[in-house]
Amino acid sequence: MQPSSPWLGSAPLLLASTSPTRRMLLESAGLAVETTAPGVDERAVEAACAGPDPGTSSGTLSPEALALRLAEAKAVAVAGRHPGRVVVGADQVLACDGAVFHKPAGLDAARAQLARLAGRTHLLHAAVALAQDGAVESFVETARLTLRPLDPRAIATYVALAGAERVRASVGGYQLEGLGIHLFERVEGDHSTILGLPLLPLLARLRAKGLLAF
Repeated sequence: MQPSSPWLGSAPLLLASTSPTRRMLLESAGLAVETTAPGVDERAVEAACAGPDPGTSSGTLSPEALALRLAEAKAVAVAGRHPGRVVVGADQVLACDGAVFHKPAGLDAARAQLARLAGRTHLLHAAVALAQDGAVESFVETARLTLRPLDPRAIATYVALAGAERVRASVGGYQLEGLGIHLFERVEGDHSTILGLPLLPLLARLRAKGLLAF
């Protein structure tokens, strides 16, 4: 009998996110997926991480470590509500010139954010955490993206064409898989990392756990 899916888990993989992009990436790889909102206050987690971190030379939590902390918080929260399930939590932190950026609240915030990123290279740290019955395994992958120099008219045109829903949907205010591609001069990194779920290292870890057919 031919297998219908490479997923071997007794229940679908549980994604601690309502992101349609992350779900699409997993389903495109043939995995059985269910999604649920993690119910985690991301800004509260970030605030709790704002104090000194003895593990870094600067004494503060790095953007990579922050992304890991957020992904782990989401995975652990959902795994605690669903015993036995394999849960994937994910988060993405954008850092540029020492500043951490969040999803813009609206069109004005998106225009201001893109103006700060224009002509500069920023880092996208995409973290993933796998949780099941108290065990947690996590990793982070990083992509480097450089925006073209953009004048206010170009930024305003992009934001108007993209619309409020799209610019609010992603950290940075752009969607590389859509109109946002016009903003870039150079992109270095795996496409799934840029979309917020590094797929190759995630599949490798699921394979190592015996959860994939090949």
